[in-house]
Amino acid sequence: MSLTRSPEGAAAAVAGAAPAVRLVDVTKRFGPIVANRRVNLTVEARSVHAIVGENGAGKSTLMKTLAGVHRADEGEIWLWGERILRHDPNVAIRHGLGMVHQHFMLVEPLTVAENLVLGLEPTRGGLLDLGAAARAVEELGETYGLPVDPRRPVEELSVGERQRVEILKVLYRGVRILVLDEPTAVLTPGEVDGLFRMLRTFVEGGRTVILITHKLDEVMDISQRVTVIRRGEAVGEVATADTSPRELAHWMVGREVVLPGADSRRDADAVAGADAEPALELDGVTVAGAGRPAVDRISLGVRPGEIVGIAGVQGNGQSELLECIAGLRPLASGAIRIRGRQIGALTPRQRIEGGLAHIPEDRHRRGLVLDFSLADNLILGRHRRFGSPVALAQGAIDRRASTLIERFDVRPPLAEAPAGALSGGNQQKVVVAREITDGPAVLLAGQPTRGVDIGAIEAIHDQLRAARDGGLGVLLVSADLNELLALSDRIAVMHRGRFVAVLDASDASIERLGELMLGAEGTE
Repeated sequence: MSLTRSPEGAAAAVAGAAPAVRLVDVTKRFGPIVANRRVNLTVEARSVHAIVGENGAGKSTLMKTLAGVHRADEGEIWLWGERILRHDPNVAIRHGLGMVHQHFMLVEPLTVAENLVLGLEPTRGGLLDLGAAARAVEELGETYGLPVDPRRPVEELSVGERQRVEILKVLYRGVRILVLDEPTAVLTPGEVDGLFRMLRTFVEGGRTVILITHKLDEVMDISQRVTVIRRGEAVGEVATADTSPRELAHWMVGREVVLPGADSRRDADAVAGADAEPALELDGVTVAGAGRPAVDRISLGVRPGEIVGIAGVQGNGQSELLECIAGLRPLASGAIRIRGRQIGALTPRQRIEGGLAHIPEDRHRRGLVLDFSLADNLILGRHRRFGSPVALAQGAIDRRASTLIERFDVRPPLAEAPAGALSGGNQQKVVVAREITDGPAVLLAGQPTRGVDIGAIEAIHDQLRAARDGGLGVLLVSADLNELLALSDRIAVMHRGRFVAVLDASDASIERLGELMLGAEGTE
């Protein structure tokens, strides 16, 4: 079956106009690894064109080559009908192309306005005109529905607000082609809706969007055409209206895939440790916040063999709760117990040794050392199990790495490769592999499938279910309500640092959870 289909009816096409982007037989190598092989791609002006594929398929590499970050080893790059002979980021910007990368490139101590104008600073009388910079933030934010305080330091912003700043940066440079690499991986559903409204406004104004995403429902919602990349090659292109998520998933992975949302919920009586002592117990847990508690007297038990999901609009205390349990944020009051043992005064390492595992929401800040090899990252926090304080058992470390890389399908499968060289989804596989493997009693899972492709989501869900069925107690935080409904046995909804309801998953729905997330009264 051929994926390439006739472009008839593609709303994006502009009769007689040169394509915004054309790639002809583009190949990019990194040493012996061929990241992209003879890729052909045409993106019509005034359209949203989606690029989909598994983690490590070469999507981001291809777009970085288009943006001039990488130089193609072979092939041609055309922008607006002009062949680009010597391509670099400045050339891309001059042709109106800007890229928002998956991992933010902001200077955290600087304000929003300072980040926005960095490299193109407005001046008055030879001095930086911060007033003009602030006005630019406000005007662009109003035009595109991306409001953010221009005077706030970036380090104080939420993840969603930082995403807005990254987009505003390229808009400030007057882009006509906007490349977005997994822009919704860190956004709440409401923020995604706002971003898509902005993209529609952007395209209606005559501009073009290239969207890299793993979320096939978003592809169906926002794009006119979609190109599928598999193992570095473009395996085809199709009008979005002529395909389906299931069909795209099959082309991406090369086999049938169980789409996220497949139900694994069980009756409460089926929980393996329904009558056992809680694996994790929270008793009046309070975590300090700015002005009011970030977490306000939370009480909850997670039983062995149970997944308890936490739903909530970002910024309502979910992240602070996980970080407090993990020992990364101080406990203001209350008690935290694992298998009956108080852990509130223990260090993060002592908590790991006591049976706690943690998949952090931000894999770069909390989950990996990007300059370390995969083998070394797979023993982070567990070094004492692999030798003495002065010498590690490298053979055992390498064997562990080889086993986990194969089991979790980490690509490329090179234990010596630095974690920073992997795609975001493969980095996430490394974190999940490390945390789920050594038989913990409790797993804190913060956004475990954020930025992960559809095949890897299926694999991670299977691993979480298998660990649960083996007696692991899981506390799951996810912005994806379908994921919470699919995996959880119970769901607690947080609003302003407190639980407004704790529901059996069988009694929950996206609509009911949405109401509770906005503060509707529930039952604990």
